[in-house]
Formats: sequence, structure tokens, C-alpha cells
Amino acid sequence: MKAKAKFGGRFRVECYGPDGRLKWRDTFENLVTNQGLQYLLDAGLLGGAQVGTWYVGLTDGTPTVAAGDTMTSHAGWTEVTAYSEATRPAYSGSRTNQTVSNSSSKAAFSINGTATVGGAFLASDSTKGGTTGTLLCAGAFSAGDKAVGSGDTLNVQYDFSAADDGA
Repeated sequence: MKAKAKFGGRFRVECYGPDGRLKWRDTFENLVTNQGLQYLLDAGLLGGAQVGTWYVGLTDGTPTVAAGDTMTSHAGWTEVTAYSEATRPAYSGSRTNQTVSNSSSKAAFSINGTATVGGAFLASDSTKGGTTGTLLCAGAFSAGDKAVGSGDTLNVQYDFSAADDGA
């Protein structure tokens, strides 16, 4: 008997200009880091400490996400911090069957500078630009880097699913 499960997620990012009009959107898959997988195993099966709140962050242009990435060490990308919120926006998700989503309460970023955004991530620490905590996952835009400017708003939805692979 074989038993396998798949875990994965998808980010959906929309950028609205200062006039409230949609400028662009992108939907992209993510990579669940080794650290993220270890957290899921520890918290789910071994009684490890659970993260009370996750936070959404933005990556810079052309991020290269690797399985070994952590918040302390992620050589293929840096965090974009050109937004007015004092901390990373909280991920406020709810579960339906085997999917957790924040579709009804997307993470919002009020852009206050010029930047190039290349993707997004989910971490356990709220500190904007911080390097502590658990990095659950990260991903790069499917349609390439996007420019943002002061007055833009980015809304980030993250859907995370678990499924038996049928094997």
C-alpha cells in the first residue's frame, strides 16, 4: 500500500493604481520550503509549536526560490519593503475542505515608493524586512516582474491545499 500527499499553494496578486483601476494581475504557484514542510510535520504530527499568525511578504524582481530558503538565508531574492504598513500584512485565512484561503480578506500593501516586485512569500514573523521566523513558502510571478509606484495597492490572495495523490 502506498500513501502520498501533496501540499502546495497559489498566490494571486492584483495591483490597483491610485485611481482604483486594475493595472495588472498575476497568478502563480509557490514552492513550499524544506523549513515549511518540516514545520507542517512538527506542528501537525509531533505536537510542535504552532504559528498563531502568518504574514505575507513581497519579493524583489526575478526571484529564484529554492527549497533550502529560510528567512535568515534566501540568496535568490530580497524582500520589497516599499509600502506604508509598519509590518507585513497578516494572512487571515479560513479552511474549506482541504484548502486554506484568504480570499475574503486579502493581504493589502499600500505602495509608497517605486519598486519592482517579482513574487510573494508567507512567513511567521511580521517584521517588515525581518530575517527571523519560519518561511513557509515563496513563489515568482508567472508573467515576469511588475513595476509598482507610490499610490498603488497590491492585494495578495494565497490558497494552500493538501491532497492525496491517488497512488
